[in-house]
Amino acid sequence: MTDDDLPPIDENRLIAERREKLKSLRAQGIAYPNDFKVDSFAGDLQAEFADKDAWTAEAIEGTPRRVTVAGRIILMRGQGKVSFVQMQDGTGRIQLFVHQGTLGEEGYDAFKRWDLGDIVGAEGVLMRTKTGELSVKVDAIRLLTKSLRGLPDKHHGLADVEQRYRQRYVDLIVTEESRRTFALRSKIISHVRRWLEAEPRRFMEVETPMMHVIPGGATARPFTTHHNALDIPLFLRVAPELYLKRLVVGGFDRVYEINRNFRNEGVSTRHNPEFTMLELYQAYATYHEIMDITEGMIRTAAADVVGSTTIEWDGATIDVAPAFRRWRMEDAVLELNPEIKPADLRDRASMAAHAKRLGIHVKPGYGWGKLLLEVFEATVEHTLIQPTFITDHPVEVSPLARESDTDKGITDRFELFINGKELANGFSELNDSEDQAARFQAQVDAKDAGDDEAMHFDADYIRALEVGLPPTGGLGVGIDRLVMLLTGSASIRDVLLFPTMRPEV
Repeated sequence: MTDDDLPPIDENRLIAERREKLKSLRAQGIAYPNDFKVDSFAGDLQAEFADKDAWTAEAIEGTPRRVTVAGRIILMRGQGKVSFVQMQDGTGRIQLFVHQGTLGEEGYDAFKRWDLGDIVGAEGVLMRTKTGELSVKVDAIRLLTKSLRGLPDKHHGLADVEQRYRQRYVDLIVTEESRRTFALRSKIISHVRRWLEAEPRRFMEVETPMMHVIPGGATARPFTTHHNALDIPLFLRVAPELYLKRLVVGGFDRVYEINRNFRNEGVSTRHNPEFTMLELYQAYATYHEIMDITEGMIRTAAADVVGSTTIEWDGATIDVAPAFRRWRMEDAVLELNPEIKPADLRDRASMAAHAKRLGIHVKPGYGWGKLLLEVFEATVEHTLIQPTFITDHPVEVSPLARESDTDKGITDRFELFINGKELANGFSELNDSEDQAARFQAQVDAKDAGDDEAMHFDADYIRALEVGLPPTGGLGVGIDRLVMLLTGSASIRDVLLFPTMRPEV
């Protein structure tokens, strides 16, 4: 008989049986004890005694080590008066060797009524079994939490992807790869902080508001809310950029924030309505230095956290060790579109014709800069597999970036692409208050014309620029996408503990 031939599991019946066991525990007055203390962790013990040649069964027995551990029962198998339990805590798994002769018949019978998923605390000395497995020879064991819902089948795990996202608490219990991914995420973010704050970079971490009176810092549609006491509308931040640059005006020359942003836009394998960004600003730096910072941060994160600068990501082998390519947007479009001539690039009519030929919808308000970006996104972006900085974006699509001193209509800006995905955006900041005011006004005009993602006019930010923003370079890195790269995850939902989803029906 195959697994497919087995009768379906009656989940309601199993839950009812476990509730009866819990009822019995309550009658004994020990349903949910909270006085058990742990002194050892499974992963630490496994690492300490990993050398089986040095730590033979005899060597472990010769230097008795008593431990107190706790965790969830993942597997149970019994052989008469002996049971073997795989117990999992936050660091890993260890086997519990449970013998009736040690616990006594009454204690062993109570233990045998426990279920997979129950959380237990155990005490005993370490041993190595005949099969070579490090184990705790249990002389005392307690049920700490009764699990009322069973775990997924050990052979199939949590196979339904949507269920993994909705019930991440179960996914983390049964899916080792998920636990590894989120442990790495935490380490990656910690590494980024340490690397930015270390010499010679010396960045300072700050916090800026998450509720804004004016949404700004990015071209995106915001979420709106209302503050009752002040009776004003507020917007969840789409980016912290304008507040961080206010701090540079105030004299904090190197600041960064690892922040949660909210954009009322689509959901895909690359997008979630709330996401994590790193934004940093360095006074007296150009976008060239910011590219250097971006490249160094990613390379060291791969080497130090993942242990390799070569990563398999979504069907591609990515190498972050060599210098990242730096490629002007116009040059990239020309190379991959031989039908487009250099003279066409800044001619609105020519670029509109090319865009239509490529099946790109052209809106009346698009200038040559927006059309250039649209052609780039349609024909170049997906080809950028190895790390590539696309530089020198049009002013039209870069409302906060500094215009080039030598190339009118182009900004000192870059975006980093890896495996066809944008990971970072940075530029030399626009610190000319009059130029910034004019660009804000152009964004307002675009919004009035129907562009939902255009920016608002932020008069206080203009006032800050009038006080004086030093020459500054800025960077935004999508932390979720960086984690996708360094863990080889194909979807942003695989690196978000609780991705946004439709409510269950």
